Amino acid sequence: MHPRKKRQRKNASAMKLVGSLLACFREAAGLTQRELAGRICVGEDTIASIEQGRRPLKPDLAAILDRLLETKGALSTAVENLPEIDLIPAWAEDYMDYEREAIALSWFENQVLPGLLQTENYARAVFRSKVPVLSEDEINAQVDRRVGRQEILHRKVPPTTSFVISEAVVRDRLGGDEVYAETLRHLRACADLPGITLQVMPLGRETHAALAGPFILLETPDHQHIGYAETQRGSQLITDPDEVSILAQKYAMLRTQALNPEETKGLLDRLLGEL
Repeated sequence: MHPRKKRQRKNASAMKLVGSLLACFREAAGLTQRELAGRICVGEDTIASIEQGRRPLKPDLAAILDRLLETKGALSTAVENLPEIDLIPAWAEDYMDYEREAIALSWFENQVLPGLLQTENYARAVFRSKVPVLSEDEINAQVDRRVGRQEILHRKVPPTTSFVISEAVVRDRLGGDEVYAETLRHLRACADLPGITLQVMPLGRETHAALAGPFILLETPDHQHIGYAETQRGSQLITDPDEVSILAQKYAMLRTQALNPEETKGLLDRLLGEL
């Protein structure tokens, strides 16, 4: 299974301009991408992604680079003056970059299956449920993109991935009975994939560690720990160590409250037997 080509972001031209400026200043300073990354304690892939316009340059990093490269605030000024539309989708797009490169993922969901576990038909049902409605072309593009992300689970060395999913999500018949049956079979197969741990949070619990909603934790190749959360009208990438620690504590508690992996497989087998 091969990675899908990344969707072109609306602010691609502006981001490429900022990235090209960084590359120009870096080369003028006589530094390689690896050398620059080492000096500011980020991964070489981060510098490469920014210079290629695939990842936005954040204001705090721009300020650090301006000081190091002695660019008199040029990068900070460029970032501050990006069009507003450029800033709206950046969190979600940035998360996709991190997800693609992650060495570990921990994912809690209580409304819908994690995107990495959705079948094509389930994903289509998700996007057809959107309000306002999407066109068929938009739905097809979104489904293709979502299914394409799943290639990370089938790599020779996949990320270590843990999912905790509400039982309500597993029992929901989004898309109808045929999609439900296909989804159950898919989840049962995913539960046996190398590197994946799947746990169901059972209904009827008296305590729950994540009543505030779903979230994702990931670890980057340079061992940075990052959180991500989505709301009805936006999303947030969480890098503050204290906030990430709170999410990690919540996730650790969720895993003790959920069915263990073998119990989860048993539940899926029972549900499949009821079809």
